[in-house]
Amino acid sequence: MKIDGVFAGGGVKAFSFVGALQVMEEKSMEFERVAGTSAGAIVAALIKAGYTSADLFEILDTLNIEVFKDERMSWLPFTVAKWLHMYFKLGLYKGDELEAWLRTALEAKGVSTFADLPKGSIKIVASDLTRGRILVLPDDLPQFGILPEKFSVARAVRMSCSIPFFFEPVKLYDRRNRGQFSYIVDGGLLSNFPLWLFVDKKTKKRRRPVIGFKLTPNINQIPPNEIKNALGMYRALFETIINAHDTRYIEAEEAKDIIFIPINQDIKATNFSISEEEKEELVQLGRQKTTKFLQKWS
Repeated sequence: MKIDGVFAGGGVKAFSFVGALQVMEEKSMEFERVAGTSAGAIVAALIKAGYTSADLFEILDTLNIEVFKDERMSWLPFTVAKWLHMYFKLGLYKGDELEAWLRTALEAKGVSTFADLPKGSIKIVASDLTRGRILVLPDDLPQFGILPEKFSVARAVRMSCSIPFFFEPVKLYDRRNRGQFSYIVDGGLLSNFPLWLFVDKKTKKRRRPVIGFKLTPNINQIPPNEIKNALGMYRALFETIINAHDTRYIEAEEAKDIIFIPINQDIKATNFSISEEEKEELVQLGRQKTTKFLQKWS
C-alpha cells in the first residue's frame, strides 16, 4: 500500500521512528511522498534515498553523534569563546559535521541534489527568520533564484535541523537580489509537524492516505508547562512556539491519522550522549505505538 508520511522534529528522540518504520515495512506500506522537520527531515530524506529501517538503525546506532558538536577553535578561554561564538555566529556549534554526515549517507545511495529524487517526493520545512516565514524545500528555492534540481539535499536538511543558538543558522543567498540573504533555522519554530503539506490547496483533499509520526502524546495527554520562574517561562515559551500551530491543526482534524509516540520528557532533543539502552527503548516504543495504531487505522 502506498502512503504519504510526515515526520515531526525531535532530535535524538527520532530513534523511535526506526521502530515505527519496522512495523510499516512488515505491513508492506511504502512511502510515495515524505515530509519532515528537523530530525524528521533527516528520516524523510534517508527514506527517499532508499534506506530501510534496518539500514537506519545501523547507521544511527554506529554514529557517534557527539561529533555534531563541532565548536569553533579559539585561543580564548572556553567559556568566553563559547559565548562570543554564540553572539557573533549565532550558535554554539557550526553544524558542518552534521551536514557532512548527511551528505555522505545520501551519496552512498546516489543522492546528492533534489534532481536525484522523484519530483515532489520530499518536502523539508525550515524557518526563514529574515523574511519571517516558513520555508518549504525544495519548493521555495526559486524565490531565491535557485534551481531546486541543483540544490544539495543534505544542505536543505541541515537548514531544517538548525536548532536556534545550538547550531549556527544557514545563510541562504538571494541570487535575484545581490547582497541579500536570509538566516535559516530549524523548521520546528514555525511547523514542527507539517501534516498540512499533503493537503491539496484547491480541493482541500489528499492525493492518497497520509500517516503522521509525532514524538509527543496526544493533545489531551500533554502535561501543562510548569512556570515558577524566568527559566520555566522560557522553556514554556519555546515549547509553545514549536507545538502550538501544529497542535491546533491536529486537534481540529487530523488526530486519527497520527501515530503519537509519547517520549519520556527526561530525554531531550539535544541529548547527544543518549545511552544504548535508551536508544533501544525508543525503538521499541515506536514499534509498540505503530502496531497499536495500525490495528485500528483504516
